[in-house]
Amino acid sequence: MSGFAPGECFLADCPGRLTVELIADKWTAVVLYGLSRGPVRHGDLVDLIGGISRKVLTQTLRRLESHGLVRRHAYAEVPPRVEYELTPLGATLIDPIHVLTEWARENGDAVLDALDADPESVARHR
Repeated sequence: MSGFAPGECFLADCPGRLTVELIADKWTAVVLYGLSRGPVRHGDLVDLIGGISRKVLTQTLRRLESHGLVRRHAYAEVPPRVEYELTPLGATLIDPIHVLTEWARENGDAVLDALDADPESVARHR
């Protein structure tokens, strides 16, 4: 038994579920961590992260900004300069992201071993 009553946790419209869905996005944790050392320009984030398209990065940044985790600052310069930085709320996620990163480092091989041990399991879950 899980200890939760039916409907108690992660209802479709509850803040907890919405937040978990936001954080569970493929790029959210990576982008937040990329901003953890201070303001960064869009192109620098693309280079830092690797494997993310400019379009997907823009979409991710906009979503994080709309949820209050990232702040966008456009400077009135020629050429235009835009930087992104974590808000104080976004900064509160860096420690949990670090913990998950350490877990992945410590257990990544075990996860891959489990996949190798049962390749049919991967096919069933696709």
